[in-house]
Amino acid sequence: MNSFQRLRHETEPLRKQIMQHSVYSTVKSLRSLQIFMEHHVFAVWDFMSLLKRLQQLHTCVALPWRPKPNPLLCRFINEIVLGEESDEDGKSGYISHFELYRSAMVECGAATSTIDSFLERIETGESISESLKSSGVSDSVRSFVDTTWSFVHSGNSHCIAAAFTFGREDVIPDMFRQCVASLSEQSESRFDRFGYYLARHIDLDETTHAPMAIKAMQELCGENPVKWQEATEAVTIALRARISLWDGIVAQVQNEGCADAHKVMTAT
Repeated sequence: MNSFQRLRHETEPLRKQIMQHSVYSTVKSLRSLQIFMEHHVFAVWDFMSLLKRLQQLHTCVALPWRPKPNPLLCRFINEIVLGEESDEDGKSGYISHFELYRSAMVECGAATSTIDSFLERIETGESISESLKSSGVSDSVRSFVDTTWSFVHSGNSHCIAAAFTFGREDVIPDMFRQCVASLSEQSESRFDRFGYYLARHIDLDETTHAPMAIKAMQELCGENPVKWQEATEAVTIALRARISLWDGIVAQVQNEGCADAHKVMTAT
């Protein structure tokens, strides 16, 4: 078993927990879907911070421009940025995946006030931690974003890439298939943008982004056993944070008693 296979083997139980999580069967009503999106939008947002940190570390974003030593990493990162920051919007234009997700929230009636308040506070120079606290996000969201930010601040490329690759890109297609399955019987136009967002992620991540991310991980860790162990630990932390985020969504849905209140397809 090589280092890459060992990482996959050691983190597979957590990956299975995410795939088999009760959140997918819990999101059955319009309100439960809204709760899901109001939490998950923060994961959509902070995904870009992981990506942008990798861009800072492995491509040149300063002036004067200088060539970087690893063209594979440059290609991987820049291609992901292109897709995430300026993807096709399904309406003959372009849009970031975050903005696409937010428009899907508006379409299905999910509240955007918390994420909007958070971003406004960041714009004023308030720290991530203070902005999360001031915006009144749930404990599970705060913990998730704090975990992501710990990777961003670490500056350890292989750990950031590990969290990005196996905590996000690799797990997203299967994870989102669960969401698509829960909406497959729905026909209301209010879910069009969310369905489009999910479809774009499944297509891009599975066919392009995840395979390139894995190659980049192998480049960064090389034959260094210490880096592979640190990468495994980073993936473990990232996957546990995802599970906790899902737990928080399920808890709020249950607290509001809306899991089975009205089926999504018949909600108005």
